[in-house]
Amino acid sequence: MDQNVKGDFGTIRIHEKVIRSLTTIATKEVEGVVKLGTSLKGMVFNIFKSSDASVIKVNIDTNNDVSIAIPVIVAYGYNLPEVASRIQENVRRIIEKSTDLNIKQIDVNIQAVEREAKSENIN
Repeated sequence: MDQNVKGDFGTIRIHEKVIRSLTTIATKEVEGVVKLGTSLKGMVFNIFKSSDASVIKVNIDTNNDVSIAIPVIVAYGYNLPEVASRIQENVRRIIEKSTDLNIKQIDVNIQAVEREAKSENIN
């Protein structure tokens, strides 16, 4: 379902893909996030080189309130509830700033903890 907003000159339609893309960007900006998690749907999309955004679930209810579910992998050594809270705050801030949509709920599902990849120096 798309989000429709009445503008001065007509209807402005914001597709769920836009909300997923903004959520992906906002999530990856948070320190401690290694990457987005996976889902069966996400694994299928990854085979076909689709975007990370496919694993994020967006629901727009009849009152046009937006609910988002984000699966993530967090880096080892970070406080998990703090990282999840920062994800929620950043996603809410960016989506509200970019779209003026009302965010009802942001669920963060921490699926795993991984060590961050260390860059190797090649001389």
